[in-house]
Amino acid sequence: MVRQPVNRIQIQASNIYAAPLVWLDEAERYFPSDIYAQVKNTDPSINYTQIPNLPHPLTLDNLSALNEYGRHGLNVFLTSSVDVETSPFWLEGIVPNSSGKSVGARSCAIIINRRGQGQVDAFYMYFYAYNLGNTVLGQELGDHIGDWEHNMIRFVNGEPTQIWFSQHGNGQAFTYAAVEKEGVRPFSYSARGSHANYGITGTHDHSIPNLNLPGGFVRDYTSRGILWDPALSAYFYNYDGDQASFSAIDEESPIGAMNYRGKWGDQRYPDDDPRQRTFFGFKKYDNGPTGPWTKGLNRTKICPENGLACIIRGKLGP
Repeated sequence: MVRQPVNRIQIQASNIYAAPLVWLDEAERYFPSDIYAQVKNTDPSINYTQIPNLPHPLTLDNLSALNEYGRHGLNVFLTSSVDVETSPFWLEGIVPNSSGKSVGARSCAIIINRRGQGQVDAFYMYFYAYNLGNTVLGQELGDHIGDWEHNMIRFVNGEPTQIWFSQHGNGQAFTYAAVEKEGVRPFSYSARGSHANYGITGTHDHSIPNLNLPGGFVRDYTSRGILWDPALSAYFYNYDGDQASFSAIDEESPIGAMNYRGKWGDQRYPDDDPRQRTFFGFKKYDNGPTGPWTKGLNRTKICPENGLACIIRGKLGP
């Protein structure tokens, strides 16, 4: 069955209708997660010490109150209230149902930046409670609680023209015409465990920025496992690039979650923590991620402005 354009986005966001559909890997263990559940199951901390006298209850509406602590929130970590190595159930997320919906979990934030002169950038931010790192020479590296990944589609005069796939520290850009679609909606392939987004299935070595080879030491894996439709369980926002500010498109979308400046998971465990392992300087457990506000929401090109070349591919491939 061909899924229809997302009418809610079309109405609220100037014809932004081509929300991606995400294929989760057939061996995925950590599924899209409820953004608020991350708050309920964590204790805000700085330098491994819980912050006292916080608002109660802490919600997605008042989460930005944490910006009053630790360098305007930058040093704050939403630290799991249960030891990660006991595999608390909430880290597993929600398996999408047959319609592609993560029932009972708001797992996506759709952010619209109207840049003027007919250009609109739509960001589709995907949230997972846990990132399972890559296995390198038998060592599991780069695990962390919390995981924000995204696609971005650039629209010109209402038509989608380019799409970005986030992958670890960088990603890949393609013309909209080049990528696989169902109707008008493009497919994004979420890598097993790491949730990096790719335009094709298979094995992806991401040792070299802007290049994903089918073999190497640091590999992601994508396949057509379960199809997730993030737009069915999303919050909706506008973003003003000049003011670097968010506004909610509807009453259900909490602003505090977008304005929160801290990390969405644990601080990297120190070397003397029995859970931590080190392999040639790389750690098994790393810091939790920053939120959508750090993802280059007002970028000039389809790629983030990170000093790397912005290559826009006209056909699928590495």
